[in-house]
Amino acid sequence: MKTLPELLNGIRPESDFTLSHDFIADGMLDSFDVVTLVATLDKTYGISIEGVDIVPEHFLNLDTIAVLLKKYGVQAA
Repeated sequence: MKTLPELLNGIRPESDFTLSHDFIADGMLDSFDVVTLVATLDKTYGISIEGVDIVPEHFLNLDTIAVLLKKYGVQAA
């Protein structure tokens, strides 16, 4: 199973997501990328992230994404 940085690099290969604390402010993810990431996470982990959880503060960095995934029972690497 791919790690979160690997999944993110599949969306934006030019970015190093391990170096940023705010993917959106740093221009690494836009709204379309977040939607793509949600679909990728859903498919990869067999979950369905609810619309109320698709907000920028859940996709700021690796830690906030991991917390969101934990809510859905996923222990992300």
